[in-house]
Amino acid sequence: MIPRDLEPRLLRGFVAAAEELHFTRAAARLYVAQQALSRDIRRLEQTLGAPLFTRTTRQVELTTEGHRLLPLARRVLRAHEELAAAFGGAAEPRALLVDLNTDGPSTGRAVLERARELAPDHELMARFESGLTHAAAEIAAGRLDVSFGYADGLDPALRARLARRPVRYEPLAVLLPEDHALAALSPVPLDALAGESVYTGAGNPRTLEWTGLARELFAGRGIGAAPPAPVAVGKEEFRRVMAKTRNPVLVTVDFPDMPGSVKRPLTAPVPLSPLSMVWRKGFSHPGLDALRAAADALAAERGWLEVPPGSWVPARLTPGPGGG
Repeated sequence: MIPRDLEPRLLRGFVAAAEELHFTRAAARLYVAQQALSRDIRRLEQTLGAPLFTRTTRQVELTTEGHRLLPLARRVLRAHEELAAAFGGAAEPRALLVDLNTDGPSTGRAVLERARELAPDHELMARFESGLTHAAAEIAAGRLDVSFGYADGLDPALRARLARRPVRYEPLAVLLPEDHALAALSPVPLDALAGESVYTGAGNPRTLEWTGLARELFAGRGIGAAPPAPVAVGKEEFRRVMAKTRNPVLVTVDFPDMPGSVKRPLTAPVPLSPLSMVWRKGFSHPGLDALRAAADALAAERGWLEVPPGSWVPARLTPGPGGG
């Protein structure tokens, strides 16, 4: 018989382990030692009188009883949080960590600012991880909560551990040295980049999804990918590397202005990057609710999910009505 005083901590540990299917990652997500998490899982199994996981040296899987418990445990934890919040029995939820990729204007920044207006009593903290591939791994490990980027370009195994919401089809642009021959054009026809070597983050393990998107865009157009280069952090370093390599850089239209460079939108066709907001499956937080509401509102107000006729989107993505 289940005791009346079953500790929520045991259920939290179970839910984390069930979602991660990896005890080390689950422990990191909860900020506890793996041994402590394993001990709590064993205690829960003893309390319930049923094994919840099958473990081998290679994988962790839920048992039938584990699958049955998971939705019930989530429901209990939500109810516990609501009860505590209603009667002041718990501290405010911890700060929500939101990766914006870059410290400058961006779609993610606009969503965050609107969410802060919607949830002024909750702390939403910006982070700048530079690349969804890296940020998504941090989300899966519980070290980050939300990020934005081209989710369809993530490794399928990583993508399967994330929930996501389409936010915007972002038009792409090219960043050029001020004295580049194409700098006089605005917009720049995509085919005008034929023969150029364009930097798309090649060699940067944090931005594999972006490099893959560019590879698909450039295919058959005679546009080359620039070789790996040191990742420039800060405007002055960016200016120095740009002056040295002189390679055009593929960016979004919201990419911040950089010294010594000009940004030109691309056209014929207008290439679009499908940007989504991503978070860990099963994760809940009042700030996440505000972010989702903000993203939906801004997309509706600004037409972010509309795909103009003749635009380019990645082949793996087939927009539905309204670009969704």
